[in-house]
Amino acid sequence: MKKWKISVKNQESLSFKTVACIGYFDGLHIGHKALIDKAVQIAKEKNIESALITFDPDPWVTVRGETFVQHLNTMEEREAIAEKYGIQNWIVMDFTKEMSQLSPIEFIHCLTRCNLDTLVCGFDYHYGAFGKGNASTLIDDSKGLFNVVVIDSVDQGGEKISTTRITSLIKEGNIEKANELLNYEYSISGIVKKGHRKGSKIGFPTANLEIEKEYVLPKCGVYAGKAVLENQEYDCMINIGHNPTFNYSEEISIEAYLFNFCKNIYHQKMKLKLIKRIRDEKKFSNVKELIEQLNQDSVTVQGVLK
Repeated sequence: MKKWKISVKNQESLSFKTVACIGYFDGLHIGHKALIDKAVQIAKEKNIESALITFDPDPWVTVRGETFVQHLNTMEEREAIAEKYGIQNWIVMDFTKEMSQLSPIEFIHCLTRCNLDTLVCGFDYHYGAFGKGNASTLIDDSKGLFNVVVIDSVDQGGEKISTTRITSLIKEGNIEKANELLNYEYSISGIVKKGHRKGSKIGFPTANLEIEKEYVLPKCGVYAGKAVLENQEYDCMINIGHNPTFNYSEEISIEAYLFNFCKNIYHQKMKLKLIKRIRDEKKFSNVKELIEQLNQDSVTVQGVLK
């Protein structure tokens, strides 16, 4: 996939026609996929290239001055998912204060540098200073510049599929429902770091993950999941929490016990796919109780993964 950056100051334009969808696309869920699928379909029909237009940094950082915004996935992860769905060009709008203050018309003219044949947006898309532009004004204001296709709300159970809805499900621990709306397993990636090695002493050595702070973290507890290392998947039991039995910490730790695995993986990149929440995190009176519970959890998790 080819990558491009559009800014207010840089006046360069793409040299080839595109059919693009536009949005921030956090999570790249089923609703987002409807936009992507339409853009890819039109591009194939017209024999031109497909593209996805997004923004960096997150518009809330620029507009609201927020310094810490959590996301369902990183920009790199969104790129990978978009490419899997057939997007050929990844276009990032450099969302500076100057860009955020463009009028709707000025923003549309900035978009023309993506050499658009057609732009696909959601019914609730807004653009321009203070979000004054919307899907209806986009159709009117872009006449003679490019075509616009508006995608209706994608609902399930009478409720719109949205990043906000999925975020709430993840924070509640309802990973199964979140995964259904995402159309893939919610995952967290990071580097395996050295922990306190308490698990090794009781027969459950875990890989401790150091992650990016921007991830939306699921509700604390034990999860059935998959660990991905060097493109290989391993069944695993994941604990997200504060380690209340051994050494309670305010900082949340994420660790995984990989079944039938004994390699040294310190400092390697690992992805954890969350599949089902098994139970709450709890403090045990002694190590024996903890081991008994972990043995039960191990059976439950392996049953889920089968």
